[in-house]
Order: sequence, then structure tokens, then C-alpha cells
Amino acid sequence: MFSRILRAVVRIPRGRVATYGQVARLAGLPNHARHVGWALHGLPSGTPVPWHRVINARGAISLRGLDGAAVTQRLRLEKEGVRFDARDRVSPDRYGWKPATRASCRSGTPR
Repeated sequence: MFSRILRAVVRIPRGRVATYGQVARLAGLPNHARHVGWALHGLPSGTPVPWHRVINARGAISLRGLDGAAVTQRLRLEKEGVRFDARDRVSPDRYGWKPATRASCRSGTPR
């Protein structure tokens, strides 16, 4: 299951974002947004999987804690050209990823 999630995440293009729920649907796991969070949380440091491109349904970063992951996520997104509004949210109309098909994310392996 986690490999399907990671295959969906690696498809998110630079400068675009997807929600946890969107990634779950793309992986063929509708209503399993929390599994996306668990899969991304378990990634090793330095992973090539673009975990930072996954945000919550409100367009905000969901990460909490003292490890600096939320700051890292924001900085990575900003480096890719994603901008946050005054409420620290990303516009889904401007930066949301709209993939062509769901089925194509099930083939291949995460990079």
C-alpha cells in the first residue's frame, strides 16, 4: 500500500501541490488520507520522494513539532515557486496539481 502512495507522490510536478486525500485517491485508496501521512512520515531523511509537495485539504502545511519539518516543507515549496498567502495557505487554483489519469500512477516504482 505504501509503495502505491509513494508512486503517486513522485508524480507531483515541481511547483505543484496535492492534498493527502488526492494522493490517496490517486493511489487507489480513497478515504485513506491518513495512510498518506503515515507513508510520508516513515520516509528516511534525504529521500528523493518529494514529500514536501503534499499539503492538507485547507491548502496548509500540516506538519507540527520541533524538528523543523514544517519550515523545511515551506522553504522547499517556496524554492519551487509556490507562494503562501497571509494565512499561510497555498492556492489550489494556482498551484494544485491536476493529473491526467489515476491509473498511470500505479505502474513503475518510486524514485
